[in-house]
Amino acid sequence: MKSEFRAKLLQHVLSKKNSEKGFTLIELLVVIIIIGILAAIALPSFLNQSNKAKQSEAKTYVGTLNKGQQAYFTEKNRFGSDINILGVGVKTQTENYDFNSANAAYDAGLPSNNNATSTGTPRSVALRGYSGMVQLNVVASTSDVTSLAALCEMNQAGATTPVSPTSNATGGPTCTAGTQPVGN
Repeated sequence: MKSEFRAKLLQHVLSKKNSEKGFTLIELLVVIIIIGILAAIALPSFLNQSNKAKQSEAKTYVGTLNKGQQAYFTEKNRFGSDINILGVGVKTQTENYDFNSANAAYDAGLPSNNNATSTGTPRSVALRGYSGMVQLNVVASTSDVTSLAALCEMNQAGATTPVSPTSNATGGPTCTAGTQPVGN
């Protein structure tokens, strides 16, 4: 073969090879199937993380209301009966929760009868509710009065008002049936 013909043949083969760049239909289908499988695995996990982030808002707000009640008692010698008078900057309603701080009980004779509750009621059936309580308690060894707080999470999600912790004269507030302490 002449070298000129050989060069033209190689040039023709190379140009034809370069003009056929791209993906085949099977390659595209395989990629789409892989992306679909990954999305099916990742989506439930993502939705669960989204709910956890929304629930952390309620944990933070109810914990803040507990701390606000403790500070209010230190200043006023009684618990506050409303979120707005606590001065903690917690809204009564957000996109995900309704918050309430009330049921302030006062008993001049028995410190452990003094308490206040706070709740974070979910506005969606996919979120858990949160409740908290601050209660006065007498330290047995020193006879000093201190405040104890509890933060409880509902065991199941649902847009219902969370069950408040119960007042315990010796050990401070405790989470009731259907709830569990946050952080344990």
